[in-house]
Amino acid sequence: MIPPEFLQQLLGRIDIVDVVGAHVQLKKSGASLKGLCPFHGEKTPSFHVSPSRQTYHCFGCGAHGDALRFLTEHLGLGFVDAVQDLARRAGLEVPDDRRSVEERAQQAEQKARQKDLSELLAQAAQHYRQQLKSSARAVEYLKQRGLSGRIAAQFGLGYAPAGWRGLARCFPDYADPQLEAAGLVISSEDKLDESGNPRRYDRFRDRIMFPIRNVAGAVIGFGGRVLDQGEPKYLNSPETPVFVKGQELYGLYEARPAIRRGGHALVVEGYMDVVALAQFGIGQAVATLGTACTGEHVSKLFRFTEDIVFSFDGDAAGRRAAARALAASLPHLGERRQVRFLFLPTEHDPDSYVREHGMAAFEACIADAQPLSRFLVEVASEGCRMDTPEGRTRYLAQAKPLWVDLPEGLLKRQMLGELARHARLDDAELQSLWQGDGGGRTPSPPQERQEPYAERGGVGGPYAKKPFRNARLKAPSGPLPIASPEDQLLRLLLLHSAWWESLSADAHARLVQRGTPHAKVFAWLDRQVIDHGALAWAELRLRLVEALDQAELPASLPALDLERLDEMAAVELHRSEMNRLLAAVLTDHENLSAILGRSAVALRPKG
Repeated sequence: MIPPEFLQQLLGRIDIVDVVGAHVQLKKSGASLKGLCPFHGEKTPSFHVSPSRQTYHCFGCGAHGDALRFLTEHLGLGFVDAVQDLARRAGLEVPDDRRSVEERAQQAEQKARQKDLSELLAQAAQHYRQQLKSSARAVEYLKQRGLSGRIAAQFGLGYAPAGWRGLARCFPDYADPQLEAAGLVISSEDKLDESGNPRRYDRFRDRIMFPIRNVAGAVIGFGGRVLDQGEPKYLNSPETPVFVKGQELYGLYEARPAIRRGGHALVVEGYMDVVALAQFGIGQAVATLGTACTGEHVSKLFRFTEDIVFSFDGDAAGRRAAARALAASLPHLGERRQVRFLFLPTEHDPDSYVREHGMAAFEACIADAQPLSRFLVEVASEGCRMDTPEGRTRYLAQAKPLWVDLPEGLLKRQMLGELARHARLDDAELQSLWQGDGGGRTPSPPQERQEPYAERGGVGGPYAKKPFRNARLKAPSGPLPIASPEDQLLRLLLLHSAWWESLSADAHARLVQRGTPHAKVFAWLDRQVIDHGALAWAELRLRLVEALDQAELPASLPALDLERLDEMAAVELHRSEMNRLLAAVLTDHENLSAILGRSAVALRPKG
């Protein structure tokens, strides 16, 4: 059995555009790509692939899924074969989930611990926000930096007072070891309290607090900026079970809408740059968290955009950081993805530049950012005298590992020609030299075909071979019972998670903040869509079963009756039903017939 965690990791490493594009000719169409559907005959393209959601959908026949489903349904591969195919592309080894009962229990305990830490961090964030309101000095500092109350609220900014045990007012049990595990409290082995125990004190003191959120909006750590001239200027939470610096980006949760609107993500070096740029209307900025840019950062950003712009200082340190970002980006590039580099004058960072020159001038700098292809040549030629054979030889030696990391495709082929021209060689000559000494990637050996994997998610499994999806389905026995509007709305959104993604931000907020058991499931669905894009019911069902097994969701909720959900999946459900139910829920009307204008049993089967 393949662990669900590995499947999530695998789908996060793979670009569905590359997978589908190998079998379907795709053309750019707005934020997605489209082509002729491989699942049914058509002359006008109705098959769309979404890079941001990492899913495909055909508006003609209803085919929908992710990269795994495409391989199983289009090529007829078994589940394990499809996983192994994608794993080879991503350079991952497929594990076998043969965990013992004890190991499964340990994993459940770890998830519960992560949940506890997240709740503590959220509580601390609320405390810091309250402290900001009562600190005139901290408020004045933010005003001097040009930040408005609206931006401070948007990013959840707060203030950690100067006292050693300020969090004792937030957490009655200040000795709780979970506070230390969350990175909020430090235990000093060198100094003891009156009882002879290690002295405990707040990690963050007299600092403006920047909550670090994951893409689902949960607080997973903090960054603290000193108000005066103390050191360190910036202080981050340590890595914890919920916070890994090499995987998270500050501001990504807040920047997602602007990234999609603007068409690119801007990576800067500090929290204050992110917040200051948002104040000036540039909301697509994110920042690394005291670490160099990693492949995980790049992969995560490419889920929201096809264009990443790295902004660095123009000094030597900034260019070294840019070179590391270049190396991290190379394996994730493709024919539709691009990375660019913006180097500001040495006397400026993004915050100071936009204050002095304005938003229009900064946006012009972004538009003129250096393409990766040109910067790669610069990095490779550093320290090389290109007017001598020795210098050009060294240049090629430095260029080769960068070129090798590029994925196979047109960009890699064109970069070979670009590098060859700078070295005064023919393309074919350089290709022969590099491929002759193992410069290219070694193809993976063919794998023995296995039987289709049909043990996940009920009978047949979601990735087992199925009849053509347009075959008529039988309706469930008997009419669907009338349930509350909230129950029916939740069922529809679980069965059609793409509908959830299309709701407004206000509707999302009102649904996840309701004081009902359903709110917890709405929040869970929101996390799934944010992390994985819109999911077909068969795949979401797997995740739902796991969440119910781990007691993350209220199993007694009628809307989570899996048998009823499976029956409804065989019924034609219309978007208009969801819109009417949403109106019923958000306006708190309980008379369902009055809202719908007809009986709820009118959900008719296909045909």
